[in-house]
Amino acid sequence: MTKPVLVTSAAGGTQGKTGRHVAELLLARKVPVRAFVRKLDERSDQLAALGAEIFVGDFLEVKSVMSAVKGVSSIYYAYPVQEGLGDATAAMAYAAKEEGISRVVNLVMFQSSTEAPTPRMRQNFLSEQVFAWAGVGEVHIRATVFYENLARLVRQSLPAQGAIRLPWGPETNILPLVAGEDVARVAVGLLTNPSLTPGTAYPMIGITIALKDIVGAFARVYNNDVHYQEITDEEWRAEALGRGYNAHSVEHLSALWRSIRNSNLSPERARFAVTDTIEKIGGAKPKTFEQFVREQHQKELAAPATPAKASA
Repeated sequence: MTKPVLVTSAAGGTQGKTGRHVAELLLARKVPVRAFVRKLDERSDQLAALGAEIFVGDFLEVKSVMSAVKGVSSIYYAYPVQEGLGDATAAMAYAAKEEGISRVVNLVMFQSSTEAPTPRMRQNFLSEQVFAWAGVGEVHIRATVFYENLARLVRQSLPAQGAIRLPWGPETNILPLVAGEDVARVAVGLLTNPSLTPGTAYPMIGITIALKDIVGAFARVYNNDVHYQEITDEEWRAEALGRGYNAHSVEHLSALWRSIRNSNLSPERARFAVTDTIEKIGGAKPKTFEQFVREQHQKELAAPATPAKASA
């Protein structure tokens, strides 16, 4: 019997949902999947219906992680943007080493170094070193900002203020972005590749796009007069915390926005280029940003309306 691939964060959260996409893509290829989830719910039920083995576990509990890893062939490791990355990585690396795993696909952020501009990026660099010390055949996907995260930020500010309210600097600034689905396709390509060089990092940029073109995409898809409103870091932090973002992600994103703003990238000065990783390993050209926005809008239109709550 073929050993399953352990896919962490498989239920899919509020970020890129790469674990969910990886699980579904592997199952579509008839590759057995052990889906590591935090709890049983409708999302885990859907994965089970597709044929996944569901494992309810805790990233931060080493015995739980060791049980999850037992008997698997390889691991897709994606830890959410929240506290605990160091402990979770150490537990996963230890479990993988004990089990003799020789393939770990580790999702980190695009800039992964001791000089990276955000605390989370610097933690990601350390996570790469932990897997290297463990000697578990680690390869790293270094992904830039997900379309999904950007769209979430936009959708939260548009209905209330009628504007995209973010501290990104002038509309001519360039952002490097990538679709979570494209990242997942590359991850599946790496998990199923019979020969990889441990320690290799695969950069992931699907598009470099100006803020004005992001605004234009939402305006065309939603057929609204969408505009961008630059706000201060303090305003953004207050709004993000008020919407339930955890302090760790707010700290990371605040530092990222400052980095983007201070880089003052423009089409003439864009130092980030679209990578060929998506097409070569993932098997398709990167999804365009407007294509992504249109797909998400169609899902919104197709979703059943939420019943209004009765007045007290």
